[in-house]
Amino acid sequence: MRTPIIIDRGRGPEIAGTRITVYDIWEYASVGHHHTYIAVVLGVSSLQVFAALEYIEQHKEEVLADYQKIMDRIARGHPPEVQAKLDAIHAKYEPLWAERRKKALENGDASDHGG
Repeated sequence: MRTPIIIDRGRGPEIAGTRITVYDIWEYASVGHHHTYIAVVLGVSSLQVFAALEYIEQHKEEVLADYQKIMDRIARGHPPEVQAKLDAIHAKYEPLWAERRKKALENGDASDHGG
């Protein structure tokens, strides 16, 4: 197997051939998850996880600063105009999702949760 590499296609450093960023890896590693667990959850190999962890270690200051910016942006939430659109979509489709959940429960298929 080729040695996994980390590339940047414009959305941050990621494992080549995937859309898994080093920030995705850090999300799990920072709370102590084992590399095997991370690999299984994200659908990559342990070697790819190790490559990302090595990249994080070699660029730690930059990666952690960028990760914090991402977390800050998430904490701020959507701008009001975007949230209004999302709320309108949710209101429009909630009756459909509720009906689908009801039918799924009636059919014994608890995996179909809808919206």
